[in-house]
Amino acid sequence: MKKYYALLCYKPNLRILSSIQFICYFGMWFSHTGIFTLLIQMSAPVWAITLAAAMAFIPNVLLAPINGVIVDRFNPKNLMMIMLLIETITVFMLLFIDDISLLWLLFIIIFVRMGVGVVYFQTEMSLLPNLMSRKNLKLANEIHSIIWAVSYTAGMGLAGIFIHYFGIKASFLFDFGLYIFGMLILTRLKAPQIIKTTTQNILKMMIEGLRYIRSNQVLIHIILLHSFVGVTAYDNLIALMAKYEYKEIMSISLIIGFMNMTRAVSLVVGPMVLSKFTNDKTLIWLFIGEFLGIGLWAILQFNYYLGLIGLVAAGFCTSTLWSYTFTMLQNNCDKRFYGRVIAYKDMVYYFISATISFVVGLLYESGVSLAMITFLMAMIFLFGAFYYLYVYRHYTLS
Repeated sequence: MKKYYALLCYKPNLRILSSIQFICYFGMWFSHTGIFTLLIQMSAPVWAITLAAAMAFIPNVLLAPINGVIVDRFNPKNLMMIMLLIETITVFMLLFIDDISLLWLLFIIIFVRMGVGVVYFQTEMSLLPNLMSRKNLKLANEIHSIIWAVSYTAGMGLAGIFIHYFGIKASFLFDFGLYIFGMLILTRLKAPQIIKTTTQNILKMMIEGLRYIRSNQVLIHIILLHSFVGVTAYDNLIALMAKYEYKEIMSISLIIGFMNMTRAVSLVVGPMVLSKFTNDKTLIWLFIGEFLGIGLWAILQFNYYLGLIGLVAAGFCTSTLWSYTFTMLQNNCDKRFYGRVIAYKDMVYYFISATISFVVGLLYESGVSLAMITFLMAMIFLFGAFYYLYVYRHYTLS
């Protein structure tokens, strides 16, 4: 923990970016929990809950090629400010969703918000290698994953309680206020002057990025390895559990909040425990650990309280697996192509997440139990372990 604190103390730009990340991510879970609670209160069908979960990923799949060009083309600070402004507006628009007939507007809002949100993330992650040494970059990515998990833990847990007592619209207003605060903090960022390709043809830049990735096979494998973490998009699964499996225990918002909060505790603790043991040789054990953790959750989720123990196991390796494979991608990529490579990585990552969300809904409506669906997710990580073993033996990783 001391190494993270020291890095934040001596790197003011990282401190600013991390503060914004925590504030905006924390608020985001309030509106995120509010959206799923709203859908359930409006008696939305399973397909609508599934689509709402998938809409968090679909824009990142469809817009990835152009997103990468935007990130590599424009000033990072200005671009992040614009993206935050658009996100703030979309959060405010959620206040007007109060009837099932406005589902189409809700889906548009989610699409736009997630689309600009991923551009902000890609810009930030493309900027980090210009602010950090290779040694500190791994720590910075771990800080990013820990902050995501801390905000996830606090946000999801408190969001359920907040919505239970103050209502869904209040959660949207709270998120709106936090985004404005985040924009004010961003004005203090002193980003370095980075030479951008502002005159090159957009289509040419997209093709150039694809050619670069195709000519570097190791990048393709790292992108695929990183995308395995996309399988852990549990939003739809947890919403279905709250609606059908655990509905008699407590209010839906509290169930969603507590389940996500419990899972997120291990997302925070995991990197603190596993960081010093994680390297190219031991990464395979993170895939195996993810398989065992999700498998345990599948076994225990017949009971709500035992299922919470399974959720802790399911999330223990996730943050470290995400941050280490992301660092591998950055270390094996030419800085000129950061934006495009990260964008294409996100396209694959979110395609996996969106597919998982749709498949969960389809399997459940087909009569497959949620426990079996969870176990099938676990099996994907067992395959991932064998895939990484192949990559490790056949390629040189930087």
